[in-house]
Amino acid sequence: MNHTPVVFIHGTWLHALSWESWAERFASRGFHAFTPGWPGEAASAWEMRRSSEALAGIGLDVLTDHYAKIVRSFETAPVIVGHSVGGLIAQHLIGANIGRAAVAIAPAPINDIPLPASPARLWTPGQADAAEQLVSLSPEQFHQAFANTVAAEESHRLFERYVVPTPHRLLADLGCAGAVRSPRAAVDVGNADRGPLLLISGQEDLLVPDSVTRAVYKQYGDSTAVTDLKQFADRAHSLVIDSGWRFVADYVFGWLDERGLRAHLP
Repeated sequence: MNHTPVVFIHGTWLHALSWESWAERFASRGFHAFTPGWPGEAASAWEMRRSSEALAGIGLDVLTDHYAKIVRSFETAPVIVGHSVGGLIAQHLIGANIGRAAVAIAPAPINDIPLPASPARLWTPGQADAAEQLVSLSPEQFHQAFANTVAAEESHRLFERYVVPTPHRLLADLGCAGAVRSPRAAVDVGNADRGPLLLISGQEDLLVPDSVTRAVYKQYGDSTAVTDLKQFADRAHSLVIDSGWRFVADYVFGWLDERGLRAHLP
């Protein structure tokens, strides 16, 4: 029996292990789940915080090409699920007809949609270490900006398990602190031949506010391709890793089923 492949793409300040619960749940539902990390990513967040030089210099171009190659490597086009910058990449790929369908969760803004102020407050030019060119979050910053709807104890646990530094260059490519946004942030929103796309937002998200995701949704308004939006109340940017992640994952299962994207290929 052939299983539908699903490729998960994590976002800034998170390790690929942030998808571990999703991968297990998708596999239990009959999907073939893959959680490939970024180039040079170590096996754990702890290792990345200890020595993360391999991430230095990675930009949106490198990440997009990295995941495009992975998605194209499957004999059967996979579903792509991305969070944060992973959600931007998922949209870029599906807009280029790479992949079978895409789910973009709290995605970094595409095209000319302004970047919210919150990410910029976490980084200003010159903050990163000159040698490593990486930007780290403190546990307090993570709780305030990323996991702002959960208790301090849960936020600390999530930080220890999943949080890593992120490349200075990647934040610049996303347009942080007034930097010029990378051309790879452009998405073909008018492509009528692409696969279905689901956009998901958390209404208490401070890093990628619900208003930003709604603005992204509106950009697809003239396309006849399937584009859906789901908003989760009382959820922050941590909605893929915090204690409510199952509600988001189960909604994705239902959406895939409605679109005929089932675990087993016909």
